[in-house]
Amino acid sequence: MDPDLELKRWTRKEYEQLVEQEFFTRKDRIELIDGLLVVAEPQSAYHYTTIRFVARVVAQTFGAGWDVRTEAPVALDDNSVPEPDVAVVRGELLDYLTAHPSDPVLVVEVSLSSVALDRRHKSSLYARAGRPEYWIVDLVNRRLEVRREPVASTTAPYGWDYEQVQVLSGAESVSPLAAPSARIAVADLLPSV
Repeated sequence: MDPDLELKRWTRKEYEQLVEQEFFTRKDRIELIDGLLVVAEPQSAYHYTTIRFVARVVAQTFGAGWDVRTEAPVALDDNSVPEPDVAVVRGELLDYLTAHPSDPVLVVEVSLSSVALDRRHKSSLYARAGRPEYWIVDLVNRRLEVRREPVASTTAPYGWDYEQVQVLSGAESVSPLAAPSARIAVADLLPSV
C-alpha cells in the first residue's frame, strides 16, 4: 500500500449507522476490521454447508442458554464488527434484539481460500478482543486449529495473538472451554465432499 495514501478508519458506531441507513446491500458482504471495511470471503456450496455443519454440532454441544450465530455481526470493539462464520454467545436470540453481542465464548472461521487471513489477521483480532477461544476449520487440509490463551504479540497485526495453538485431525476430538465436559469429534465438523 502506498504510504502517502490516507485511509479513513471507521468506528463501530459509524459503521452501524451506515448499516441502519441501508448504505450497504446484501451483496456487499462487508465486515469492519480494525476500522477498515473488508470484503468477506465468497462462499462456495462446500464452504456454506460446512458452516451449517459446524453450527449444528456446536448448538447441540452447548444446548439451552446459548445462542449459536452464523455469519452474524459481533461488536468486538470500537473499531471492529466482524461476521464470523460461527459464534457462540451467552443467552437467547432475543437478548440481542437491540445490539450485537460483544463477548462470544467461541468464534469459528471456516477456511477454504482464506486460511492465511484467518490465521494471521482474524486470530490477532479475536485475541486482541480477549476472546478465549478461536477455531479455524481448515477445509484445505481437513483439520481443526484450536487457538486459546490470548497474549500480547509484537509480531501480530493487531498486537495480540493466541499463545496456545493445537492442530487436530479428523480422528481427534476437542472440548470447548465454555463446555468442558462436552466432546466434539473433529470429523463431525468436516463434511465429506
